[in-house]
Amino acid sequence: MSIPLQTVAIDPTGSDIYGEAARLRAEGPAVRVELPGDVAAWALTRQDVLKRLLTDPRVSKDPNKHWPMWQNGEISPEWPLFTWVAVQNMFTAYGSEHKRLRTLVSKAFTARRSALLAPRIEEITGQLLDRIAEAGRDGAPVDLREHFAYPIPIRVISDLFGLPEEGGEELRQVVDSIFHTSADPEEVTSTYARLYEILGQLVADKRENPGDDMTSALIAARDDEGGGTRLSEREMVDTLVLMISAGHETTVNLIDNAVHALLTHPEQLEHVRAGRATWDDVIEETLRSRAPVANLPLRYAVEDIELDDGTVIRQGEAILCAYAAAGRDPGRHGENAEEFDVRRADKEHLAFGYGVHFCVGAALARLEARTALPALFARFPDLALAVPDERLVPVESFISNGHRALPARITG
Repeated sequence: MSIPLQTVAIDPTGSDIYGEAARLRAEGPAVRVELPGDVAAWALTRQDVLKRLLTDPRVSKDPNKHWPMWQNGEISPEWPLFTWVAVQNMFTAYGSEHKRLRTLVSKAFTARRSALLAPRIEEITGQLLDRIAEAGRDGAPVDLREHFAYPIPIRVISDLFGLPEEGGEELRQVVDSIFHTSADPEEVTSTYARLYEILGQLVADKRENPGDDMTSALIAARDDEGGGTRLSEREMVDTLVLMISAGHETTVNLIDNAVHALLTHPEQLEHVRAGRATWDDVIEETLRSRAPVANLPLRYAVEDIELDDGTVIRQGEAILCAYAAAGRDPGRHGENAEEFDVRRADKEHLAFGYGVHFCVGAALARLEARTALPALFARFPDLALAVPDERLVPVESFISNGHRALPARITG
């Protein structure tokens, strides 16, 4: 697809997520952007417009039905976002297909199953805090992303799926690569193949030795449902892909960004300690002002869609959900929308999506953050960044929004 002159090129490395989000938002509610590989899309930057189109039946997530570039074979497996489009699960389903898949997945990923993980999350958090205390006892800096934000969700996901703990590290590396939006073609194709090898083996093992885990429950849903309602083998594996990539990365960045926000805004932390705000306030304000997923690909116009400002998204054109831009929309959150303020009255955000595609793992992500954050700051009341804030480096992605490292000292 040729890129029009007025299109804004998205930085594939995500080096300035918030600055880029502000620039896009200033261009209008829907902005033509260039994604890696000269792929054009419309970035939705305003909260009201994004929220409306997230529930608009004229917007699809199925490239097989509604994206001509995909249908015509113009998107190759080497494209950095290929996995985001190629999967066959709820993420790329539309209409009745989405309802079928979500119903089946909901039987496996129940509220009860998530709630039962609470003691395990507390146990994991306690173990990690002990290790941090040991590593940082002489004033040595400890990377809180690597040793706190990262291990909690990957270990929870491993438990949820019945994945042996020793398999977590390799799975983490593969998931990191999925979010690496400036990856070269060799890395993209290698990641795609390795991901399906890992999860295919997990499914095979759970078929032989089922347990009380989500993988076994999905296998049961795939094998027990009759007719055309059951999960196909590919849909089942791709559902694991969705739950792992979304459930892991979103929670890592939520915890990472919340810790960073509080360490760089000590007055906000004091509000919490003094009872003027809650940890839920911290979590929701972090999700609003520092969306864990900055931009989410892709959706497609089923027919021409005209916005209130006269912009027309043509049938078959791709749509990028710009959550980082929408979360800081002054039209919704006022002139101080860029600021982190735990006492803000209106913290509404779209960080977990909206409508029928609302993230099924949102409650679990919140539970993990609600357990981890108060425990960290209670255990280490003098916690502080070990380097100046301006030296922190973002992850290399325009999708994932977090830091490559978050070095801190637990004592003054």
